[in-house]
Amino acid sequence: MLTQDSELVPVPAVAICVSGVQLSRLVVNNRAKMLRNLLALRQIGQRTISTTSRTHFKNRVAEKQKLFQEEDGIPVYLKGGIVDAILYRATMILTVGGAAYAIYQLAVASFPKKQD
Repeated sequence: MLTQDSELVPVPAVAICVSGVQLSRLVVNNRAKMLRNLLALRQIGQRTISTTSRTHFKNRVAEKQKLFQEEDGIPVYLKGGIVDAILYRATMILTVGGAAYAIYQLAVASFPKKQD
């Protein structure tokens, strides 16, 4: 037990062993891991904030404008090709199916079952 006039005597880190590994090595390793994690976090933060692009893509805006502005009788929402057609049809099927199911549920709810 410590009294007021007793002093704390620092114990050398080399003298303390935990499972055969010196405590000073554990502290150094933990500090190194924390520093690496901190540096990695800083680097990730800089990458997300940075305005420069690391990978350069070809600018296709002019090609897309030409494709979408030409008069060929195809609606704009289908000019993207087969993927647009599939997405459009899936959306229409889900919309019509959902509306039909909602009307069915309203009809079921409006005619309650008779209790015996």
